[in-house]
Amino acid sequence: MTVTIEQIITLLNKDLELEYSAAIQYINHAAVMTGAEFGDIIKELKIHANEEIQHAVILADQIDYLGGSPSVNVGKIMTSKDNREMLQQDLDGEEDAIKRYKMRVEQAESLKEYALAQQLRTILATEQEHAMDLKQALGK
Repeated sequence: MTVTIEQIITLLNKDLELEYSAAIQYINHAAVMTGAEFGDIIKELKIHANEEIQHAVILADQIDYLGGSPSVNVGKIMTSKDNREMLQQDLDGEEDAIKRYKMRVEQAESLKEYALAQQLRTILATEQEHAMDLKQALGK
């Protein structure tokens, strides 16, 4: 799928908004999740929150480099009172991110924006690690 620089900036801004919301969601879920059996994943969620913020910084820098203005809007944040539902919400978000970043890598390469594509691959790899952590916690 070939896109223009303007289109990829718009798409990256949507990704940026979702990174903001993922960080907030992870912070919330780590804070409200309870139960000894969730102790390890609660620690992971706190790590995930920081990694999502790092992704946001990378995306904002790339958007600026491409001549765009990084968004300050925040995507939808999912909450629940049920631990397993929270983990599923997080997993759904990661699986969506994986799909989006796979497309974004192809789009960046079609524009010959190879440095952007490399940054997106790094983010993609981290999102896949998050999905693996969450699947393991959910017993999937």
